Amino acid sequence: MLLAQHDAFLRLFHDAKREAFHLEVRDTYETPEESEPFRKFMANEPDDYGWFQPWLTHVRETTSRGVVVLRARVVSEPHTDYTRFARAVARFNVEAGEDVRYLPRNLINADELTADDWWLFDDAVLGFTVFEPSGRWAGAAVTTDPRIVEYAREVKE
Repeated sequence: MLLAQHDAFLRLFHDAKREAFHLEVRDTYETPEESEPFRKFMANEPDDYGWFQPWLTHVRETTSRGVVVLRARVVSEPHTDYTRFARAVARFNVEAGEDVRYLPRNLINADELTADDWWLFDDAVLGFTVFEPSGRWAGAAVTTDPRIVEYAREVKE
């Protein structure tokens, strides 16, 4: 596996021809980038969502080429505060062209789910999300190993 960071990670989207699928399995993400927006959400304070614009621009560029961007979030019920926050900002993901879906954790067999988040591009390139100990996103550990990719395809389906 190779660690794809920053531009190398974004190239995975640029190289995709049909689909970029993201599976999220955590109930909370303690990322430094979202700490202030999350604090504002919890305090019911306004946010201009400027912090989110680079991602939304990237999604618009990707979907404008005809690549479908899908996001599946496996969530516990009742929802955590972070899940409520993610649901509140998901409207921007959808407006940018993402298809965002939620699956209650109790409706899936834990043995049929991966423990890590990942992106699957065109059912051929798999990038496991890597987080630093601080919670900051560090990139994606990318593989094209057919057995690992097939497993991710099965989880996706």
